[in-house]
Amino acid sequence: MEYFKPSAKLVGLLNRIALSAGLFAFVICLLILVNYYQLKRSDPLNSPALKVLVEKMRSNPDDEQVKLEIRELDLLARKAFFTNRWQIRTGGYLLIFSILIIVICLKTIELIKPKIPETPGSVTATFWSERLLNRKWITYTGISLVLVSVVFAYLTHDQLGDQLERVTGKTAGKSSNQVTMDLAGSTDENPAKVTTVESSIKTDSAIVNLDGYPSQQELNSNFPYFRGPFSTGLTFQKNIPTSWDGKSGKNIKWKTAVPLPGYNSPVVWNDKVFLAGANASKKEVVCFDVATGKILWETPIEKIPGSPAQSPKVNAETGLAAPTCATDGRRVYAIFANGDLAALDFTGKVSWSKNLGLPKNHYGHSSSLITYHDLLIVQYDQSGDANVMAFNGKTGQRVWETSRDVKVSWSSPILVNTGKRVELILVAEPNMVAYAPATGKELWRIDCISGEVGPSAAYSDGIAFSVNEYSKLAAVQVGDTPKVLWESDEFMSDIPSPVASANYLFLATSYGTMICYDAKSGNKYWEKDFGTPIFASPMIADGKVFALDKKGIMHIFRIDKTYTSISDPPLGESSVCTPAFADGRIFIRGDKNLYCIGK
Repeated sequence: MEYFKPSAKLVGLLNRIALSAGLFAFVICLLILVNYYQLKRSDPLNSPALKVLVEKMRSNPDDEQVKLEIRELDLLARKAFFTNRWQIRTGGYLLIFSILIIVICLKTIELIKPKIPETPGSVTATFWSERLLNRKWITYTGISLVLVSVVFAYLTHDQLGDQLERVTGKTAGKSSNQVTMDLAGSTDENPAKVTTVESSIKTDSAIVNLDGYPSQQELNSNFPYFRGPFSTGLTFQKNIPTSWDGKSGKNIKWKTAVPLPGYNSPVVWNDKVFLAGANASKKEVVCFDVATGKILWETPIEKIPGSPAQSPKVNAETGLAAPTCATDGRRVYAIFANGDLAALDFTGKVSWSKNLGLPKNHYGHSSSLITYHDLLIVQYDQSGDANVMAFNGKTGQRVWETSRDVKVSWSSPILVNTGKRVELILVAEPNMVAYAPATGKELWRIDCISGEVGPSAAYSDGIAFSVNEYSKLAAVQVGDTPKVLWESDEFMSDIPSPVASANYLFLATSYGTMICYDAKSGNKYWEKDFGTPIFASPMIADGKVFALDKKGIMHIFRIDKTYTSISDPPLGESSVCTPAFADGRIFIRGDKNLYCIGK
């Protein structure tokens, strides 16, 4: 027997470890089963008290006390929800780990324990048979308990996952006819959910209040979005300067240092200019005085429920504040790379804010905002879960959301008036799609683009244009049955968006070449190599084309079938941002400063 003593100690230790792990696994199994039972009895996201408050909110939407109670109660429900998810996930890991320990211990015992030779002679097998049978029953019972626990854990996690989609306001499928709506003051991580509408997209007249939004004349007289009043690169301001020098100060009205970095472009409304900026520790919206360049206010965007604790990893050329703000003359809206969305009034006070969920975007979110009537429209083409959504500008209430079966993109939405209706046009692989901006209903789509789409669409006279590097340039006749009029694969852009006049399409490439096409036929009229990369989108203003290169030189030329330069004034500072315009003035964001240029 002395031969077996060294192994006996180890076998005893392994037996005790296996037994402890088995008891631990048994407890975990019971906890998972209890958790499932509790969740079935009391769903944290469907609190009766919360439903009562929601009904009160419906009957009296201006009751601030009810809003506060909804937020506080919903915060508790959300904490309970995520605690349940953590318990299920952690319990599953612990269960797998304990079972793995049991298997390792038993297998090790089998390998190191010496085989006892059979006793000669006739020995009854009853005792050993019964012992073997008992072991089998214990093993089968344990396996069954584990399997049942795993099944219930999966069901619980799956159930919570479905609820998470409702919490974050996302539709379950890819149908363009799936919409979610939530209450004012809610956030996507802190929701006060009203209903989910499927099969058809409907707009509640109580949600979309058409009072208090700017007229088209107001929009045209300002510069409210990225690339102008329709986000198409066309602007209506007059007396735009064509001569200046940033270093000497010629025709520079003012220059003001921008507090935080960002590649978004300025937007202008009457006497105010707005920019957004962000670094790893701070996000803010800044308002400048048009006349003097004085910073009127800086408002940090912070303490938003559901906002990620850390800044996302983004490409250096995208940054944390790439999307351009939008304004409707009542509020200014900003979105950042971590999904934080905020509305501020013109005094700098935050009207509402929410987090849309961290975008699954490997370069960083850069789609700019746009408004339609009293709606704020957000293009959120992230990997695996792309959508476009609209929020009530005054309240932040989600009005509609439409899923998009497209790849991740960095382009921005545009609005076009076809003469019959207003269409919201978006481009991302594989198609160009038009939506009704008031409801999110898809109007038409056409496959015409591929790759990682950065440039936004252009539009003129019933034709929409899309382009992307390693894809093609396409001219699409819009309508219920759209068709491609012409295509070209000679020159393409990966960053600057094209711009079109009635007869011409102008395309800038990021390596610094400008090309002019016949908008109707696709015939190429000319190409001009400026020798410097261009990231800013060209603009048509006051009957001229303005194209800013990365060195800060503005190439100004005529709208014509032959290239005729007007001037090439230098900013004196590098820039990748699209300029904004007001009557008699240009606003350019450089790497460090915001410039106002005027005669």
